[in-house]
Amino acid sequence: MRIIVVGAGAVGGVVAANLAIAGTPVVAVARGEHARVMRKSGLRYESPTGTRIVELPVATSVGEIDITDDDVFMLGVKGQDTVGVLNDLRAAGVANQPIVCMQNGVDNERQALRLFPNVYGMVVMLPADHLAPGVVRVWTAPSSGLLDVGRYPHGIDDLSVQLGATLEAATFGSIPRDDIMSWKYRKLLMNLGNAVEAVCGRDARLGEMVRTEGEAVLAAAGITVVSTEDDLARRGDALKIQPVGDDTRRAGGSSWQSLRRGTGTIETDYLTGEIVLLGRLHGVATPANYALQDLAAEMARTGEPPASRTVDDVLRAIDTT
Repeated sequence: MRIIVVGAGAVGGVVAANLAIAGTPVVAVARGEHARVMRKSGLRYESPTGTRIVELPVATSVGEIDITDDDVFMLGVKGQDTVGVLNDLRAAGVANQPIVCMQNGVDNERQALRLFPNVYGMVVMLPADHLAPGVVRVWTAPSSGLLDVGRYPHGIDDLSVQLGATLEAATFGSIPRDDIMSWKYRKLLMNLGNAVEAVCGRDARLGEMVRTEGEAVLAAAGITVVSTEDDLARRGDALKIQPVGDDTRRAGGSSWQSLRRGTGTIETDYLTGEIVLLGRLHGVATPANYALQDLAAEMARTGEPPASRTVDDVLRAIDTT
């Protein structure tokens, strides 16, 4: 089994690095300056245990790779890039190979299943950074994160078990799940705080508002979600943040990082926007999620840095929604 990580940013870069270190055949697909630096100098991989340069094959598109039947594609791109990547995979000749959605949000698997028969969901619990070309950081050790996997829409098969074992050998915790989407919906509720952090910084009151709306929407939609208690039990002590070099605190999550890098896009439409969509479909008001979705999109479009709005700015936007 060769693993092709499509999108070697924060999560994808850490996964690709650990797989390469463990001896698993892996190819990283990245773009622009990030790909150029990795090709020239290797991937600089920083963790609580130190820094190392990881040498691994790097492609700038899946079309550059000689694809085989034994390849497994792990998608690490943001939700807004999923459709484009799936079309690239199909154009490159991918057909029955497994497609693993190593992504936040819950729509990626559905989009993949439209084009490919063998789709897997993955719950990503991996505190990682990608803020400079050719560099990724992970903030936990000895476990680098938790990557539970299961067939979409449900079920466990041989690939789920094999992939889980491969990830376990590469310092990740990975449990095959027959109800993977129930776990991903719990992660979605947690990810609703990403927009809060990106727009105005961490704020407990706004975090509670968006989660309360999210819980109400998923209940109205009849969607099964694993309990908070089960989620906490799964995490246990595996994800304790530790210093990386001279830094003692992770600056921000994935949406925060998108604004920090000035990418021009942000994943909020597929996190808070998922709650807004379901709210509209099931008649549940979601003013906090909608206001944050709109503000985050505006900030990405105009190049504003993260946390450049205030909590009062957000509350005013909620009141006018």
